[in-house]
Amino acid sequence: MSLQTQIMDAMKSAMKSKDTVALEALRAVKSALLLAKTESGAQEELSEVQEIKILQKLVKQRKDSAAIYVEQGREDLAEPEIAQAKVIEQFLPEQMSEEEIEAVVKKIIADNGFSGMADMGKTMGVASKELAGKADGKTISAVVKKSLA
Repeated sequence: MSLQTQIMDAMKSAMKSKDTVALEALRAVKSALLLAKTESGAQEELSEVQEIKILQKLVKQRKDSAAIYVEQGREDLAEPEIAQAKVIEQFLPEQMSEEEIEAVVKKIIADNGFSGMADMGKTMGVASKELAGKADGKTISAVVKKSLA
């Protein structure tokens, strides 16, 4: 079942249960997918990798907004953002734990002979491709820094 079909089904059930937070998040996802499809130079269908990137971007936006709201003491505005991020995360592949990421990064470093912070960019490039959709860039970066230091 395609991501758009899953989103539409989830929207229908959110409408029936009158879950406004989920409905708002799902509408944002639907809108972002439609926008990506209609961009100039876009293909007819989005690849799974493109869909995952869009979902990750939406989750990151929600979490960043929530962090800003908490910083400013506006928990009333942060809560819906966090709730929306959780709704969107349901459609992402399961995220890897930090230990699993560390094992993959150490294997990449060993296989390619990387050492020291000078190889941070090369390591990040390989790790980001290999872990696309399974981990966020911030976590990958932190693990790579720790492993190369």
